[in-house]
Amino acid sequence: MLWQPPLPESYTKMTPENLAAAISTRRRELGDQLVILGHHYQTDEVIQHADITGDSLKLSQQAALVAASGKVKYVVFCGVHFMAETADMLTPEEVAVILPDLSAGCSMADMAQYDDTVQAWEDIHASLAEQGWKGTIVPITYVNSSAAIKAFVGEHGGACCTSSNAGEVFRWAMSGGTTGRETGATQDIKVLFLPDQHLGRNTASAYGIDTKAHTCLYDPRLTRRGHALGGATPEQLLASKVILWAGHCSVHKLFRPEHCDQIRAENAANPDAEPTTILVHPECAKEVVDKADLAGSTEFIIRTIREASVGSRWAIGTEVHLVARLAKEAAARGVAVRILSDCQCLCTTMYRIDQPHLLWVLDNLAGDSAGRDPKIKKPKVVNQVSVHPKVRELALLAIDRMLAHAGSGSVKAGPTTGARA
Repeated sequence: MLWQPPLPESYTKMTPENLAAAISTRRRELGDQLVILGHHYQTDEVIQHADITGDSLKLSQQAALVAASGKVKYVVFCGVHFMAETADMLTPEEVAVILPDLSAGCSMADMAQYDDTVQAWEDIHASLAEQGWKGTIVPITYVNSSAAIKAFVGEHGGACCTSSNAGEVFRWAMSGGTTGRETGATQDIKVLFLPDQHLGRNTASAYGIDTKAHTCLYDPRLTRRGHALGGATPEQLLASKVILWAGHCSVHKLFRPEHCDQIRAENAANPDAEPTTILVHPECAKEVVDKADLAGSTEFIIRTIREASVGSRWAIGTEVHLVARLAKEAAARGVAVRILSDCQCLCTTMYRIDQPHLLWVLDNLAGDSAGRDPKIKKPKVVNQVSVHPKVRELALLAIDRMLAHAGSGSVKAGPTTGARA
């Protein structure tokens, strides 16, 4: 996590209404040279200022599109650090990508560090070679990872994926990845899936892999404590088609199988009422996804609710701010939406982006603090997120391979939609 200097009290003591008005003023002053992106998990106070909303990849792609116009000089990304990195890699060098609060990181992305990944790659290959294995390991990293990890994956012939196209990328990898055409994919293939073990396990299961028999977990924390192979055994590595990194989303891990059981019990207790359909994100544990009716990406969840029939009822397992907005929107159409668990399932690092920080970066861009920060003397870019050119070059290999594969957004679908991964 990067360090964010504290803001002057003049920002933190402003009312939400005054902050919103000041931000609107700055946006008008900066005009077409500014674009504000808002991730779906942001609070309503931040989302109201976004020119474009979406998930991390969609926002980065949109940033690239608007930056291509030549008018945009500043992209303010109301998300977390890895998202701003991706946007920086997909936009021209002359466009500054800004993160309003540098401490807005991602705990999942932080669970896969570059040095740990290099060691894992070397140790896993050495162990398999000692056992006579001569196949190919194709690395896949979820887009929720650092630029350094994306670069590692790109350099080693792998690809990024999103929760929307994880199935497509996984099939590509199991067919040999970048070497598949040359070899006819006759060699033995294993996938190293970083950093989200749950998306990796759910995707492998949807592909048809017996995840109990043919996956294992590599935990870098155990390696640091002296346990070889991240706690896995050589035999487990050899038997596995997928090696899962021991990472997870701190939000989606809060949803449990018993939350699904509770919905089922409520449905059984009210047989005459419209049953509640369970819809979850594939970052949830496999035990939750297995008990859900549907599982899919953020965009899949939004699309499913917007297309839901009048009178239908839904319990959604994803971030609370998104669910609350969907519930409000759906209620106007006669669709009932609730969150799967009553616990506070919010992305705390995303929550660091707020109106005071947004106004502070805009004041700096405008070069006028209106008395809010005496340090602001002239226009300047603060909190710029820049990816090193060499890292960018390698990471874009993984991103380009990801963009070559489109997906439906669903890793599991039941009779409600009939969609398949």
